Amino acid sequence: MKELEFPQSLLQATRYFADPDVCVEFVASLRWMDGPICPYCEGKAVSYLKTRRIFKCMAKECHKQFSVKVGTIFEDSPIPLDKWLTAIWLIVNCKNGISSYEIARDLKVTQKSAWFMLHRIRLALANSSWFKMGGEEGGPVEVDETFMGGKEQNKHVPNRRFIPDGKGGFMENPNYKRRKGHQEKAPVVGILDREMRKVRAHVIPNVKRDVLIDAILTNVDKGTTVYTDKHTGYKQLDAMTDFVHESVNHVNEYVRGEVHTNGIENFWSLLKRGIKGTYVAVEPFHLDAYVTEQVFRFNNRATKDNPLTDADRFVLAVSQTTGKRLTYAELTGKVGESVEPF
Repeated sequence: MKELEFPQSLLQATRYFADPDVCVEFVASLRWMDGPICPYCEGKAVSYLKTRRIFKCMAKECHKQFSVKVGTIFEDSPIPLDKWLTAIWLIVNCKNGISSYEIARDLKVTQKSAWFMLHRIRLALANSSWFKMGGEEGGPVEVDETFMGGKEQNKHVPNRRFIPDGKGGFMENPNYKRRKGHQEKAPVVGILDREMRKVRAHVIPNVKRDVLIDAILTNVDKGTTVYTDKHTGYKQLDAMTDFVHESVNHVNEYVRGEVHTNGIENFWSLLKRGIKGTYVAVEPFHLDAYVTEQVFRFNNRATKDNPLTDADRFVLAVSQTTGKRLTYAELTGKVGESVEPF
């Protein structure tokens, strides 16, 4: 890969990756920093068959052939790498995300293929590092929860819990029947480290105390100052010596000195803007993937201390494609452990 030719914009990227050989060289250089390694036997004696753009393991007991796609999110995909790389550039650099219909139109693939591509890319964007936030190296953390789901006014009247009362207000819908085990919206918990300016978020089954406290214990280091709102699920933190807990009551105030949750609420606004404006309707079964996508963009945004470019985010995303695999059957819940929709 020639450093001077490295693309710095979408226009440059589409031109740069128009050559299939350049695509293979680029992905290989990020995947194997010290030269190709056989994904089957991990041998380093590998030759490259240029006419077929594949590698061949020269180990006596192996001798298997493989492409640069094997062992990555691209595996078993007939879609060429130039379209894959363009899709990655778009999803990591579009602030509000990009829909499968737009990808389908731009790359000339079917909407179904585009949807599958985007979900495989979201799998690659997941952060594999699980260091705890806060502590001595980090700063105070903000913890908050939100609910993702459709707006009440967009539902069919029989499915609305509240309806207009004819007097400018709302009343309980007498025809509303809540299905057993059905949740109106999917809850998501988020934790923001103010010093590192990083966020971590994931879907949770409910917003009960045990679930929220477990999320904090799993992701936040001991001795950290934790800022929350007055949700009763965080009340147990007051009795715990491992954390310093302060909260704000949003009925009366939103900021009290350093005590606020405005940072994590900023992340919620970005997440909901993408869900409502770009993706429109998201199944709870897939919601974690969309949260992961927004977390990646938020954590790798350009800041004064860390001026990341579109190219930096793109290279980081491509470097994370190895060792992750998602089949269509897994994506649609037809194999493995299935998750019931809310």
